[in-house]
Amino acid sequence: MPSLPSAVQSRAPILSAVPRPNLLVISLSPIHRDARVLRQLSVVAEFGHVTTVGFGPRPEGADEHFQVPDGLSTLPQTPLGIAKLGLRRLRAAELAAPASQWVLTALEGRRFDLVVANEARILALADRVAAGAPIWADMHEWAPEERTHILSWRLLVAPLMDHLCRTYLPRCAAITTVGDRIGDLYRSRYGVEAHTMRNSSPYRDLPLGDVGEDAVRLVHSGAAVQGRNLELTIDVVSALPERFTLDLYLVPANDGGKYLRSLIERAPADGRIRFLDPVPPMALPETLNAYDLGVFWLPPVHTNGRLTLPNKYFDYVQARLGIAVGPSPEMADLTERHGLGVVAEDFRPETLIASLRDVTAEDIRTWKRNAESAAHKLAFESDAQVARGILGKLTAG
Repeated sequence: MPSLPSAVQSRAPILSAVPRPNLLVISLSPIHRDARVLRQLSVVAEFGHVTTVGFGPRPEGADEHFQVPDGLSTLPQTPLGIAKLGLRRLRAAELAAPASQWVLTALEGRRFDLVVANEARILALADRVAAGAPIWADMHEWAPEERTHILSWRLLVAPLMDHLCRTYLPRCAAITTVGDRIGDLYRSRYGVEAHTMRNSSPYRDLPLGDVGEDAVRLVHSGAAVQGRNLELTIDVVSALPERFTLDLYLVPANDGGKYLRSLIERAPADGRIRFLDPVPPMALPETLNAYDLGVFWLPPVHTNGRLTLPNKYFDYVQARLGIAVGPSPEMADLTERHGLGVVAEDFRPETLIASLRDVTAEDIRTWKRNAESAAHKLAFESDAQVARGILGKLTAG
């Protein structure tokens, strides 16, 4: 029997008298450390034999994995591809990304009962591979304005994202996104219904950590990506009284760590701001549990920034932390509804500083107790039911 290609990684088959549906999950990301896709995959695995396609090694929950070679672009970033984008030959650009071409070759001849497509850039690829099988499109955020703060994206890539959404979303059997307001955008522009499946974390039974009377331990976890404006966080904490400290658990971006190094250089030398090694997504709440407040201030430079409701927010809740955010409506709504922390009125540094300067130990204890009360409501278990409803319906035949 010939050996599998090096890009294909399998685990031992599960023996069953009844054939299990063949389910394909495509995410052109490193799935093994993509928190949202890992949670999605944990539910998909309940419904059949799962094949994944993405960068990095086989993720937990996959029976078989096609590992996309590192360095292949997920957008048409070849001379010919860029020309197609510039000339608005969008139909011709749909599958022009090198990563998409690799996937088409790797999956040639394979047939699936359901395809789960993560993000707009692979909608045409999913449609081709599905060959008539139902598609669940998990759009995550608002695809047409994913990175419109970057001029080249705005001019070349945004029209392609709009074209992919307009062409392929109406063909999908189910659509999900991270928040109600983004779902409303898909409904108004493309006439499709989107279910909300938040970036929530699985429930953790963690203790309420001790709170010091004279120290406030701030924490931020996530990716060191240009555009997240982590400079603002560093500048705000630097200007707060000395009882405030900040630890950052940051995954370097695909820029060789350049942006992360710039943040390290920006931090003051007094040791109140530390950069610690990132930890796996599933281990984050336990790590964060030692802190007082999770912070995330993201000015609304684009629609996704304005409507952000990220993984870290729910990690903070499961870690039983208080939360400090700006007036980002999705996060502000949850913070105020559950009494989880402080919402600043705007993103000016002086406003953010004022929102935290007078925080007391009793404030933090109250927010932690409220996080404990909200932990079940804001856990992945409720969002997993959305996925189970979709998968149950689409695999029923």
